Amino acid sequence: MDLAQYAWIVWLVVALICFIIEMVTLEFTFLMIGMASIGGLVSSITGLPVWAQVLIAAAAALLLLLLVRPKLLQRLHESGELNLQGVDALLGMAGEVTRTFVRGAGEVTLSNGDVWTARLSPAVQPRDPDVGERIVVTAIEGATAIIVPAQR
Repeated sequence: MDLAQYAWIVWLVVALICFIIEMVTLEFTFLMIGMASIGGLVSSITGLPVWAQVLIAAAAALLLLLLVRPKLLQRLHESGELNLQGVDALLGMAGEVTRTFVRGAGEVTLSNGDVWTARLSPAVQPRDPDVGERIVVTAIEGATAIIVPAQR
């Protein structure tokens, strides 16, 4: 049995692992290495010797990392789209009161479907918002959303 005839399996596994890692890191490095592995896979299927497959994959990885990745990163940063995550994504988010407020504290459901305990912001007139009233998140303190009534 000649192990070189099964090299395509190794290339496929390397590519899949790189693509999975890329989904976690999102920095295009493993995407480029995974694409280079596809080059190794294609060269394996065409019957080239293992040394040639490795050479092709290495050259492809080098070219992709040095030429394509910087352009992709530049394009990504040029888009100007800021992708907020975590608590930052909640600031300014709308929602509605889902449980009666008592002494300035209650429960809200945000527009993304998250349910939060909430407190009325000290910046607004003290009152208890009604169930169904629209609100906006102004801050997060621990596991509590600080809210203000939405402008009508």
